[in-house]
Amino acid sequence: MDHTKAPAGATSPGRRFTAFFDGAFCAYERMVAWRYLRSRRREAFISVIAGFSFLGIMLGVATLIIVMAVMNGFRGELIDRILGVNGHMMVQPIDQPLNDYPELAVKFAAIPGVISAIPSINGQALVSGYKDAGTGAVVRGIRADDLSLLGGVSDNIQSGDLIGFAAGEGVAIGSRMATNLGVGVGDVIKLISPEGDVTPLGVTPRIKSYPVSAIFEIGMSEYDSSMIFMPLSEAQLYFNVEGLVQSIELFVDNPDEVDLIRPLVEAAAGRQIYITDWRQQNRTFFSALEVERNVMFMILTLIVLVAALNIVSGLIMLVKDKGHDIAILRTMGATSGAILRIFFMTGAAIGVAGTFAGVFLGVLVCWNIESIRQFFSWLSGATLFDPELYFLSQLPADMNLGETLSIVVMAIGLSFLATLIPAWRASRLDPVDALRYE
Repeated sequence: MDHTKAPAGATSPGRRFTAFFDGAFCAYERMVAWRYLRSRRREAFISVIAGFSFLGIMLGVATLIIVMAVMNGFRGELIDRILGVNGHMMVQPIDQPLNDYPELAVKFAAIPGVISAIPSINGQALVSGYKDAGTGAVVRGIRADDLSLLGGVSDNIQSGDLIGFAAGEGVAIGSRMATNLGVGVGDVIKLISPEGDVTPLGVTPRIKSYPVSAIFEIGMSEYDSSMIFMPLSEAQLYFNVEGLVQSIELFVDNPDEVDLIRPLVEAAAGRQIYITDWRQQNRTFFSALEVERNVMFMILTLIVLVAALNIVSGLIMLVKDKGHDIAILRTMGATSGAILRIFFMTGAAIGVAGTFAGVFLGVLVCWNIESIRQFFSWLSGATLFDPELYFLSQLPADMNLGETLSIVVMAIGLSFLATLIPAWRASRLDPVDALRYE
């Protein structure tokens, strides 16, 4: 007797999966799979599980898209605002002070890929406004022509203008600082620096008053509440560094290519200089954002994974409930591959529908993210996404096509994998055993 011959109606697992692709998804298979998806009173519990699986995948995909878009938008806005005020590269002296900064700035600006070279002075001071309201500030001395090149400032003047600044008769302050100090354009603020003049009685603080010629709003609260732009010549007098600057900031066409421009800057300087770029200055901050983004992606993927496991449990229960139907189909000539495809389509339909519903919901929320934030702020009476904590005045969302496609592929892939095991068990069902007690 040949024991190697398989009994009638039985096929090996390899043959079943090979048969899965033979005559894939014909009309009667799609019809049967659709019938199994529809809710019936006797199968209400199975339908509830399928519904929860659909909702889980939809919410998981939508949450992933929304969170990734918000984090991308948050990072992009921060980079735009930080690099809109601070240079992409900063040149500082080593051997001698930057007393030749006008000539160096011209040389650096002529380098291919460099947009502008801006000499600057940075210092800290206490600021006093209306009724002695005070706050700390970072005072940046800069030439009027160079300030007009900083689009983050010059393009966001809320009130006043840069005429008084260009004449050396006023300063530009952020909108939040103006609110905190209770001042407006034309009012006078008082700057107090602890590094004052040396007298026989000791060092006295330097106190000087300046009119406010312009109020700007960059959109990043850290800058809007603490930054003052002062004409370079006046800053040199105030900080006792006449004829000198602390650094020259370079703005380039492509911030990601600063390494290519670095040797050109060193050659143009013709002296020993120390160069730092925007990545070094903000390395900790942007590294933390990247780690947080990756961790959030992995955590939120678990939502989709749990929903996919619900598909497994729902299909296993459906296979047990439809054992009689499977046996009838097999006796009528349906192959094990056809049974495999029927239950694969049943589970995969839940995953695919949930994924695309999640994409639609995620895109809809991303397009209206700021309106939704304002609505929930009004509904709860609390400030959501406080700009004092998150630096930005609006909640940004920037959807990335490649990232969205990867989320879709991941969700559909998990759904397909979850569907294969119950579908394979259905294809293994022996019609003789299923009909034995009928």
